[in-house]
Amino acid sequence: MFETLAQYFSFPFVRYAFIVGVLISLCSSLLGVTLVLKRFSFIGDGLSHVAFGAISLATVMNMTNNMYLVLPVTIIAAILLLRTGKNTKIQGDAAVAMISVASLAIGYLVMNIFSASSNLTGDVCTTLFGSTSILTLTKGEVWLCTILSLMVTIAFILFYNKIFAVTFDENFAQAIGTHASVYNLVIAVIIAVIIVLAMNLVGSLLISALVIFPALSAMRIFKSFRSVTLCSAVISIFCSSAGILISILAGTPVGSTIVAIDLAVFLLCSITEFFRR
Repeated sequence: MFETLAQYFSFPFVRYAFIVGVLISLCSSLLGVTLVLKRFSFIGDGLSHVAFGAISLATVMNMTNNMYLVLPVTIIAAILLLRTGKNTKIQGDAAVAMISVASLAIGYLVMNIFSASSNLTGDVCTTLFGSTSILTLTKGEVWLCTILSLMVTIAFILFYNKIFAVTFDENFAQAIGTHASVYNLVIAVIIAVIIVLAMNLVGSLLISALVIFPALSAMRIFKSFRSVTLCSAVISIFCSSAGILISILAGTPVGSTIVAIDLAVFLLCSITEFFRR
């Protein structure tokens, strides 16, 4: 097994996939705890569908790197969802559902009408489930993912105290002078960047699992915000690394394998919590 892995890792595209997978897992786990506690889990799912629509447009436009279109569109959608969620006429969950369904429908419609690819079903499946896209990364895409991942990590560390305050008691944070709306906006932008990064790893339909499962697993073991965040990062990196290695050896889809391992770890943590009680 180790000889097989060593042989595979001699290829640059496998090393690129592993590096990007670890970086994306780290970024996804940092804000997963905040999303669960603030009940914003559904936003990740909605933004992933927006990203699918943007990728469809980029594919039709024959863009060499679709991230230059997908990233700004997803960030704008995150800001609009945050603003719309505060509108009493359109509740947050309704806005997310509306944007999600519309983005998926428009993206698939555009690919059907304008795409010149002979394998439309394969392209859609790859985008939705991330079956092979992580293994076709170029060196430029790896550098772009690395830079964005470092920016997300640095932003989380710099605004950790503010994110902590906004997560647990937004009204109190506002009362002591913290601009809660600004930091909610920062959270939304960071989420959008994470969603775009995770598209290559697990696809648009499985991103929520990558963000939420490690946080839920860590909450079964630890109770403090910092401990849960650190444990979530460790679990996320472990699950993604194991998923990529298993998919290489067994020939299974990368995204689905990672999510299956995330589910297994969550069940293990839940059993541990049960016996500890």
